Amino acid sequence: MVRFIVAVILAAGLAACQAEEPPQISMSTQNVNDTRVAKFLFGAEPVGSPQTPEPIGGYARGCQAGAAQLAETGPTWQAMRLSRNRNWAQPKTVDFVQDLSRFAATQPGWEGLYIGDMSQPRGGPMLTGHASHQTGLDVDVWMLPPTRLDLSVAERESISSISMQRASGAYTNSSWTPQHEAIVRAAASDPRTARIFIFPGAKVAMCNSATGDRSWLAKVRPWWGHHYHFHVRLNCPEGAAGCVAQDAPPAGDGCDEAQGWVDRILNPPPPDPNAPPPVPQAPLTMANLPGQCLNVLNAN
Repeated sequence: MVRFIVAVILAAGLAACQAEEPPQISMSTQNVNDTRVAKFLFGAEPVGSPQTPEPIGGYARGCQAGAAQLAETGPTWQAMRLSRNRNWAQPKTVDFVQDLSRFAATQPGWEGLYIGDMSQPRGGPMLTGHASHQTGLDVDVWMLPPTRLDLSVAERESISSISMQRASGAYTNSSWTPQHEAIVRAAASDPRTARIFIFPGAKVAMCNSATGDRSWLAKVRPWWGHHYHFHVRLNCPEGAAGCVAQDAPPAGDGCDEAQGWVDRILNPPPPDPNAPPPVPQAPLTMANLPGQCLNVLNAN
């Protein structure tokens, strides 16, 4: 049974950072006859579009205009896996990363942050990995505490983050520190943040240790696969009419929900023999995206 649960977690990790159902986009705004697979088109774009910055559509079904590129190295951060060209986002997200990295640099043992995937230059579906990260409002923050910020390009390809989980995500392991919690708390307390996704054991650990104002915990949601990094999702910028917002978190701090995740990891329900096998999702086509995304692709 443990092997079954681990397999489920690994399968979920292949779609890490989805963490939402694709929002419903009005067909009147779509390219209804365009059946081209969107990830091949967006994955081929090397730079952002020369347009006014704007997130378009939903986090898992959209694109981004006028993206900014996070500098590969800054005073308190380094972008990792540069070969992926995923250090692009809305200017609001770039500012957030820089602000959070400055806070992280105040924590003992942390020189700043290692930043994983943000978005592709024009957003949209990615060739590999994520189902979300499409509108320039998502960012993965590595759990590995940076002890130096002069990594070479080759080192950024070979160095990996470290896992914080044990017991398949039911608990944190010995690598989890108060500094990790402080950084997650700072990210969740930022009014720009809509959600943070992290493995269930970390949410429960923070629920058990948090003192004072606990309102930030509501934004921290348990999700499979997020034990090498935590995923920050920002709110739609004010005035971004084409951006589909994330629902507000449920009432309360979410700690009972997270404990429920842990309980199911430790005591998994038996598999339903009558459950239908999962149906693989077809890749998104241009017809599945807002019509403005074609303009983003064609902008030169």
